[in-house]
Amino acid sequence: MMNKTAPSNSDAVFRYEGIPTANQLVPLGLQHVVAAIVGIVTPSILVANTCNIQGADRTLLIQVSLLVTALATLLQLFPIWGRIGSRLPVIMGISFAYVPTLLAIGGQFDLPTILGAEIVGGLVAILFGIFVKQIRVLFPPLVTGTVIFTIGLSLYPTAIKYMAGGVGSEGFGSPKNWLVAVITLVVVTVLSHFCKGVLKLGAILFGMIVGYIVAFALGMVDFSAIGSAGWFNLPQPMHFGLKFEISACISLAIVYLVNAVQTIGDLSSTTMGGMDRMPTDKELSGGIIGQGVMSIVGALFGGLPTASYSQNVGIVTINRVINRAVFAFAAIVLAVAGFVPKFASILTTIPQSVIGGATISVFATITMTGIRMITSDGFSMRSSAVVGLAVAIGTGITQVQGALGGFPAWVTTVFGSSPVVLATLVAIVLNLTLPKESK
Repeated sequence: MMNKTAPSNSDAVFRYEGIPTANQLVPLGLQHVVAAIVGIVTPSILVANTCNIQGADRTLLIQVSLLVTALATLLQLFPIWGRIGSRLPVIMGISFAYVPTLLAIGGQFDLPTILGAEIVGGLVAILFGIFVKQIRVLFPPLVTGTVIFTIGLSLYPTAIKYMAGGVGSEGFGSPKNWLVAVITLVVVTVLSHFCKGVLKLGAILFGMIVGYIVAFALGMVDFSAIGSAGWFNLPQPMHFGLKFEISACISLAIVYLVNAVQTIGDLSSTTMGGMDRMPTDKELSGGIIGQGVMSIVGALFGGLPTASYSQNVGIVTINRVINRAVFAFAAIVLAVAGFVPKFASILTTIPQSVIGGATISVFATITMTGIRMITSDGFSMRSSAVVGLAVAIGTGITQVQGALGGFPAWVTTVFGSSPVVLATLVAIVLNLTLPKESK
């Protein structure tokens, strides 16, 4: 029996079931935590800044982000009733993909309006999951890639503002802020392209650590929030409240549709890269339904919208580790961190220039992911028209203040506050109406 058991345990990481050894479980699980942690907490920090949320509430937003990511991942690993969750090795949590629309809604309204729109978006995702086969036809790679490309482009000004120190902050645009931001970016770039293993996979995290140290040496770090934070806190439902603004709900619902398609891509990459097969309709449906359910549950506690993490999918395609115990361990680590306000408060001390220096590379990656999807089936005159017009109209209108000033206020909120919504609609319409080209 021992001869049969030993090999079984040693290669358990390459099977979905089974328990790998501790010396495999811990480093492989922590690798996923390192890859995801920046993507989990940074959107909350960006939204908190836009909505002017400070102190304990700011810390709470980060706590909830960690907890929602942990629960969303566990739901994907251990589906409820066999329908809510994909039963695939994925990390799912708070996502950058929603940030442009969240910042637009937060800037015009407030956090409760974001959370209310999130519930509507979660319901839309659930419906998408139920009818995934019928709806997918509207989102071929050309349309999805155009939207992801637009998301990346729209995030660049946010990154630059943070690199300069944050709009409205003392010393905005100062050489000191830019020095910290550039050092952070250089470290991230060097680790990403010249290193291997954990250093490469955790390049963004390690870049932020170096940037943080430099900022501390320059007197740019404020530790006052840590002292007032407790050691344990259980988030309370409806702490931030909910508001339902129709225009905000429509805007975010459209973005949820796009991210549901992105989830299909991530789940497909996971199964093809780690299991040598395509995902089943049940797995795709369960994954998207689980994404919608966790968005609704998270909104009640102050959590932001969820999506699958492409960076963690990349890890699976590289090392082919698909054991769900590895992913469950990563989720548990995130959950433990989420219950500790001290840990979350430390994250709130990160200077904005550090966040900007690290996230601009993330936003660049999002943009290039869109380009890869756009060109996956070649690039023709028709593709050029779909992408060019959708991006031009979507980004152009949002860059001109008052361009929709003659319309009712809800029109500006839906179509003029974030380029993602209008670019999505234009790309869908053009893709459906422009004549197909013969190959």
